[in-house]
Amino acid sequence: MHLSGTLHPPGGATALIAVMGGPSIAELGFLYALVPAATGALVMLAAALLCNNLAPARRYPEYWW
Repeated sequence: MHLSGTLHPPGGATALIAVMGGPSIAELGFLYALVPAATGALVMLAAALLCNNLAPARRYPEYWW
C-alpha cells in the first residue's frame, strides 16, 4: 500500500479520527488505538474458529481438541 500510495480504509479512518476527534478522543490516549485493534482481532479469531470447525472433518486448532 505504501508503494501504491493508498490507505487501508479502517487504518486511515482510525488515524483521521484520532487527529480530528477532539478532546473526548484525546482523553482516551492509547486506549483509543488498542480497543479497536483488540476487538477486531477477537472478532476475526471467533469467525475463524466458527468457520473452520463447522465441517466435521476439520478441526482448528488441533491441539485444543
